[in-house]
Parts: sequence; structure tokens; C-alpha cells
Amino acid sequence: MTQPLLQPQPLNQPQPLNQPQTQPRSLWTATELAEATFGVLSQPFDASGVSIDTRSLTPGDLFVALLGEGRDGHAFAADALARGAAGAMVHADTTPAQPVLRVDDTLAGLSRLGAYARARSDAGDFRLIAVTGSVGKTTTKEMLRGVLAAFAPTHAAAASHNNHWGLPLTLARTPRDARFCIAEIGMNHAGEIAPLARLARPHVAVITSIAKAHIGYLGSIEAIADEKASIIAGLEPGGTAVLPADSAQFPRLKARAHGATVLTFGADPAADVRLVHSEADDAGSLIHVDIAGRTASLRLSAPGRHMAMNAVATLAVVAALGLDPIRAIDALEAFVPLAGRGARRDIRAGCGTARLLDESYNGNGASMRAALDVLRLQPARRRIAVLGDMLELGDEGPAEHAALADAVINSADCLFTCGPLMRNLFDAVPQPLRAAHAANATELAPLVAAALARGDAILVKGSLGSAMKHVIDAIEQPFRPTPPATTSLGPTSPAPASPAPVGAV
Repeated sequence: MTQPLLQPQPLNQPQPLNQPQTQPRSLWTATELAEATFGVLSQPFDASGVSIDTRSLTPGDLFVALLGEGRDGHAFAADALARGAAGAMVHADTTPAQPVLRVDDTLAGLSRLGAYARARSDAGDFRLIAVTGSVGKTTTKEMLRGVLAAFAPTHAAAASHNNHWGLPLTLARTPRDARFCIAEIGMNHAGEIAPLARLARPHVAVITSIAKAHIGYLGSIEAIADEKASIIAGLEPGGTAVLPADSAQFPRLKARAHGATVLTFGADPAADVRLVHSEADDAGSLIHVDIAGRTASLRLSAPGRHMAMNAVATLAVVAALGLDPIRAIDALEAFVPLAGRGARRDIRAGCGTARLLDESYNGNGASMRAALDVLRLQPARRRIAVLGDMLELGDEGPAEHAALADAVINSADCLFTCGPLMRNLFDAVPQPLRAAHAANATELAPLVAAALARGDAILVKGSLGSAMKHVIDAIEQPFRPTPPATTSLGPTSPAPASPAPVGAV
């Protein structure tokens, strides 16, 4: 049995939230920077933000010179200061630029900064929500960002900042007046989630789903479930674990939640927050939900059962926080899918337009089937699936790719694929569906662009490492305005000072 559902406020009486106290304007004062990181300032400076990338740096930021894969952020410290950074956190004397905050190790310094920010937030009625899962983390995080912002100041992870530097960065950027923070926690190897969860110390921990992503590293679906469940180890005393009731791994997840309140979501009749029914069309879904015995409906501007389930998970968090679900539903209806994660847009094709379904950021078996189901719903002259390799599946890779054949047959009129693993799918579908296969996305991109015609609907999806963004660029590039002449902030800007958040899901 799950523990009792946290009682939400009456539907017409949203929970009152405390007003933030008057705070210093700076996100970080000089005193806090030194105290949090155990660092030494060359001269005092305050910082209004935190950055690890000179291309997105805002004047007033603290630039953290991380050591990445094949790239050392110290090489960009001087440029960061020239762009208006308040100062740079460094651990190597590679530049005479000033001012600097010198620490023993910049990654450790960033982690300490994040821990300090998290502890600083405990002074008020702050609540941190941490989201993990094999599928749906980032979308659920973005749904929560919009929903919780309707109640009080809310901060959330940027992009997919969910790994050993992404989570500390998210915490370190938390505004002083934030009432809610939504952190995303990912992994691709065993043992990575628990230390991040302990750093975040969430009041609510959400596991969206369990699927075979990274099974090549973890070995079994049970091991994946155990790793995702380790987020519960970081829960604050009295915290709530929000778990997927429909998952075959639910009993395993629940067993790891001893000592926490358990709140379930899903289509299972016993779920605390239940998807009663959903009706999808090409533009979105009409969703009927039951929240602890209270029924409600919403129109979500994102088609597919997977999107509906992300919305139900979001409403489960709302219930865990004791907030008004009707107010949350009003905010949730404003959600639109993200670029690379289900965004739909019209692009020029021939003398007309085609509908692009941009799922280019990631791919595993569950998300591939969900995206193909959305493609099936699109009214179109032809439904085109453009799929790249699903990575990190280990020995199961060839079979997992071939097993997508039925989903492609049911959803697409023609198939383009790239990568050695997707060759297994290409060969598994009937000949009339096979448009082209290429070694990689760069080679496939011009073939897709040449084939696209007015009235088509085109799905582009694959793991981030498959670089399906090349296909997106190829089918959009001819219709983009010519960029202005290169400036110091333009295409020749330095590359990121740390590795992108690749592979942590």
C-alpha cells in the first residue's frame, strides 16, 4: 500500500505561498563565493549568474573554467572576462586575467557552490523537485517549470543539465527568491545518480519511466531500475517518491522507497494520480485525469500517450506539493514541446510546406515507438521516418533496432536510416518502405532534403551521438535567412569550455 496522498488545497483555494524576503541583488556576493568554494579571491567581486560557456555568458556572470574532454576552460577565462564576466573561477595559473576566484579544482568548486546554494535555500519554504527516468525527464521538467511558475518564482535546469557538472550548475544558479527548483538527474553508468541526489536533497523525487536506455552499460532492465531508484536515497526526511505505477519495475522501485511517502501515477486503476483516458490527434491530446478522487480534463498541445503520461507525472508532483490541481492544469495547457524533443513546425518544401517532428535529441526503443505513433497521427501526403542509431544498447543493439519494424510499418510510408545499427531496421521493413540508408547523418541529410515534398510529415529521431541535427539543418537550411557578418559573438566564438551533457539520461 502506498502511504496517504498529501492533501491538496480545495480546487478553488490555491495554497498561499510566502512572499520572498528582500534579498541582495547579486546571486553571489564576494563573501559567499569565497566561503562556498573555500577559494581565494584575487579581488572582491559579486556575481549575478554562473556560466561555463563563453558563448552563452551574460555580463556579470562568474565564469567557471571547467576541464572538459579535450578542452580546458582556463583557455577561455580571459575571453570570458573580456565579454563582461564578473570574475573567473580557476585552478590553474594559465592567464594573467583578473579578477579570479582560485580554488583547488574547478569542478569540485562548482559542486561546493551548488551545495552552498542548496543549503542557502533551506532558510525559507523552498521545495526542490528532482526528476530522473529513462524517457521523459526533460519534458516533465519543462512541464513542471511552467506549472510551478504559476504558483511562485521557479528555477529549473537549463537544457539537459543533468550530470556531474550540470546538476551543480543548476543549483548554483538558483535565484535567492526561488520557491521551487526543478533539477534533472541522469546517468549512463551505475553509481552516478545517488551522489547527485544527495547533493540536490530533493523534497520530491520523480521517476518518469524505466526503459532499456544504457542497457549496454548496466546489463539489465533491473539494474537500470535500481540505478534510477537510487534518486530516492537523496530525499529529504518526509520527502515523497513519485513512481510510475504502470512500469513492470514498479515493485522494485517501491521497495527502494522505504521511509518515503510513495505517490503513484499512471493508467493503473490503483494509481494515486491516474490517466483515465486520452484522445490524441495530430495537434495534441485531450486528457482526463483522476487526482486522488477528483476528476479533471485538459487539452495538451502535444500529441502522444507518452506526452499525456508526462503530464500526469507533473500533476502527481503538484499533488505531492499540496498545490491546487486546477490552477496547475491551466498552466499545463500552455506547454509546447521542446526543439529536439517533439517540437512540431512547418518547413518549406517545394512550392508549399511540410510538417517537421523534431525528435533529434535522443532515442531509445520506448521513445522511438512513441514518436512513430505521433507520426502516424499526422495528416500528410507521405509520412517519412528518418531514424539514426540508438546507442549504448550493448549486445541487444541489433535486435532492439530490428524490433522497431512493426512500429515503422504501422506509422510511416517511407523510411530513411543511418548508422550501422539502423541497418538492422532498414533490412527488416518491407522493400517498398525503404527509401535510403547511409553510413551517418551527414551522408543521409542531402538525400532526405532532396526527397522532401509539399504535404509530407517528417519525423527525425536518433540518439544524440547519431547527430540527427545534421538532417534537421539540411531540410531547414535553404530557407533560413543569411546570417550577418561574423562578430566576436558569432560563429567563430570559442567552443564550450566543458563537455556538452552527452549521454546522461
